[in-house]
Amino acid sequence: MERRELSPRGRRAPRPGQLSDSPAGLSATPAPGLAVEVKVPTEPLSAPVGKTAELMCSYSTSVGDNFALEWSFVQPGRPVSSSQPILYFTNGQLYPTGSKAERASLLQNPPTGGVATLKLTDVHPSDTGTYLCHVNNPPDFYTNGLGLINLTVLVPPNSPSCSQSGQTSVGGSAALRCSSSEGAPRPVYNWIRLGSSPTPPPGSMVQDEVSGRLILTNLSLVSSGTYRCMATNQMGSASCELTLSVTDPSKGRVAGAVIGVLLGVLFLSVAVFCLIRFQKERRKKPKETYRGSDLREDATAPGIYEQTSVRADSNNGLLERPPSANTVTTAKSKLPMVV
Repeated sequence: MERRELSPRGRRAPRPGQLSDSPAGLSATPAPGLAVEVKVPTEPLSAPVGKTAELMCSYSTSVGDNFALEWSFVQPGRPVSSSQPILYFTNGQLYPTGSKAERASLLQNPPTGGVATLKLTDVHPSDTGTYLCHVNNPPDFYTNGLGLINLTVLVPPNSPSCSQSGQTSVGGSAALRCSSSEGAPRPVYNWIRLGSSPTPPPGSMVQDEVSGRLILTNLSLVSSGTYRCMATNQMGSASCELTLSVTDPSKGRVAGAVIGVLLGVLFLSVAVFCLIRFQKERRKKPKETYRGSDLREDATAPGIYEQTSVRADSNNGLLERPPSANTVTTAKSKLPMVV
């Protein structure tokens, strides 16, 4: 039994010399050589950032008046139906379009010799994706005339950022992280320890080259030091460094006790100094002075002092007249009144 191909529209393609089943009953026999065959590389292509990429595309057909070529671009992860045009060639004219118009051209213009290679200059990281080479030559409907090319723009890794987390004390665990925001293909990460200090035991160091994470377990004082992370791909490498300081909680408690003792001694010394200074200031204070209006406990009453002085004078051989009542009254009148 003879098998016949189905056309893209779901109908059986008529054999040469056979009438089609169209309502008009017209012959659809294609002329020899109109079948389009597009050839593109089967392997993905790559180009360094800033360089020129050539996307090879060739075709075989008999070029007629309806020949047309279109290049379009699809971002990674997007369907082919969302392609964005880059350039057209139709009616003998080339029409670049889209965001890549200024950097896109054809290796051969016009592309009527079977070569439809696209030339893209100064490639950017955003140029990574799938490119479609579409040759259209009606009335050919036997093939879709489409070729797909995957392009990767190679970018060296930028300087990664290093960070750490976890409990950085003796017996604890710490995680060191390293990551680059740029790099194609995706860089791999490798941690090394700098200096001549002893390297921690292998069982206590586990690193992931894909995520850039280094896990340190059962930390000791020997684990302290400077660690360097290298981000590398086929375009180059970059690095960052991080210093890990492991502390001993027991030494911290001893240091705290020593500091507490020193503060106590300092406080006591200040208190003694203040007390001594207060005693010295008290000794230098002047004696208390009495005003005329103040009464003193050791003061002698006016009348008694005069009698004592008379006795003393009589003992010395001097006889004076005893004080009269008027004199005593006068003396009493001069006594200050205390309220």
